[in-house]
Amino acid sequence: MQTVVIVGGGFSGTMAAVNLARLSDGPIDIVLANSRYPLGRGVAYGTPRGEHILNVAARNMSAVPDHPGHFVDWLRTRAEYSALPDAQIGNMFVQRRVYGDYLRGLLQNYLSPIDDHHPARIRVIEDEVVDVAVQESEAVVAFHGGETVSADRVLLATGNQPPAAPGICAELEGHPGWCADPWDDWTTQLPDPESGIAVLGTGLTMVDTFLTLMAAGWTGHITAISRNGLIPQAHFRGIDYPDILPPDDQHVDLSEMVQLLEDHCERIRSLGENPGILIDRLRPHTQRYWQHFTTEERKQFLSKYAARWNVIRHRIAQPVHQQLTEAIIAGNLTILKGTIQNVETAGSGVSIHVDTAAGGTRTVNVGLAINCTGPNAGFSDTEVPLFRKLLERGLIRADDVDLGIDVAANFAVVDAEGQPSSLLFAMGPLMKGTLWETTAVPELRGQAMRVAEMMLEDQVAAAPDHDYRLSVTEEHVIEYYI
Repeated sequence: MQTVVIVGGGFSGTMAAVNLARLSDGPIDIVLANSRYPLGRGVAYGTPRGEHILNVAARNMSAVPDHPGHFVDWLRTRAEYSALPDAQIGNMFVQRRVYGDYLRGLLQNYLSPIDDHHPARIRVIEDEVVDVAVQESEAVVAFHGGETVSADRVLLATGNQPPAAPGICAELEGHPGWCADPWDDWTTQLPDPESGIAVLGTGLTMVDTFLTLMAAGWTGHITAISRNGLIPQAHFRGIDYPDILPPDDQHVDLSEMVQLLEDHCERIRSLGENPGILIDRLRPHTQRYWQHFTTEERKQFLSKYAARWNVIRHRIAQPVHQQLTEAIIAGNLTILKGTIQNVETAGSGVSIHVDTAAGGTRTVNVGLAINCTGPNAGFSDTEVPLFRKLLERGLIRADDVDLGIDVAANFAVVDAEGQPSSLLFAMGPLMKGTLWETTAVPELRGQAMRVAEMMLEDQVAAAPDHDYRLSVTEEHVIEYYI
């Protein structure tokens, strides 16, 4: 019987396991390795807090690509949603813990012994994978607790890299005024409101932190610091805007793309509309364009345009954005644009020294600083033990912009010699450097099904005649208000 080990029990790993089980027409042993975060939920949907809601409306959150209304249909099985009109449910930004229930329920259907009805089974090992030894025809997966599993194929589906605190914060480890991981329960460290709180970063994790502080009744001041000083934009109801791509769009380079966007931004602003429409229009094509960019163009995009792209692309619900805006206007939340030069202890609190974009240096003294700078962006410097070992042995290599793992067109991991593996595969955010757009549900649900189909084939290592990693157009809905 074939054995597949999936490393990672969040959305990517869970849905890859579910698709392997539901698409297999014969016995298959699927081992789902999960650690740190709740099984089937991961860091994104493992939050128990009610104030953390989805950033996408329910109608676009089906985890099953061949059933677009699956999540909305599932919501109707819950008493609190059953009486609501379809349109209202579809436009709701539900709690992330509810979406976690949904994923866990999908997984639960296949957590059973093999029988005639379900020839595949998923069994779970709640432990960290620390190594994968590749032999000629099998891989041996080693767990932290000492257990090993021999597998015919291994799928790396670990999601985003863990948070990486700036190096200048190293001396703060263990200090009561410092939280290195925003997903720890830092609410037990709240200082006196007079002391204030600093959040390092102004992206989506900052938004979650802000919401938790509001839910906890925090009355002190919050200072959020980042180099770009940008906060996520709100979803909006847009207009029907024509496609912006030229007829011959196969060879559009980065400079041409930037000029194209600037031209259309000017037109849309003249109509009094939100230029975010353009990012939505590009959504079905973003992965393909990214792959056509040269390495230098990708690096240029990351250094000059990525921050702005992210705040437009990864939007938040309007009520949440309104809360942020009202807090800024009231003076309860300050967005400080600048570069952090040093962070040092100051009694039970910390002092943060910032070179501001306006010029000069500002010192922010707070009772608690929370690291919300996001996942570690340099894959070659990963602190994940499994990836460190695989890199050292040359079984994997970083992509050309060092955002993740180099992965071939059939999800096969590429080794240090440039050869695709017949045993190791990867999906999800680990392919960010290869695809750029590979962190949201519309992309991940398609990948989870396609990688399952590939791994069930006999010759997955053979060079495919098309790129299985790319999202299919029909998975994308123009997201004017999601």
